[in-house]
Amino acid sequence: MIVSITARTTGTDAPVEQRFGRAPCFVFVDTETGKSESVENPLIDAAGGVGPRAVQMLAEHGATILITGQVGGNAAKALEAGGIRAYAYRGSGTVADALAEYAAGNLKPL
Repeated sequence: MIVSITARTTGTDAPVEQRFGRAPCFVFVDTETGKSESVENPLIDAAGGVGPRAVQMLAEHGATILITGQVGGNAAKALEAGGIRAYAYRGSGTVADALAEYAAGNLKPL
């Protein structure tokens, strides 16, 4: 399973970013292999419609789970339509911390 976590920079040691569509980076982690890939968000300064376009980017990377602080209404609809489940991480920890909280079943669905 591929989990995407919004981050302020690249890598699993990066702090989690609370915004979804305008997150500076998305970190994709394959929970079966432990391999991670960081992708800088090209939509960070886009004019509008960022949420649904960011969801498309997650889908292109095979993500089925999103961990972030919050999502807007249009992004939430796009996530639902794309079959991507979103979970809230509102702590100030790293991508690795958020992933561990998800794995432990401690995150609430958005």
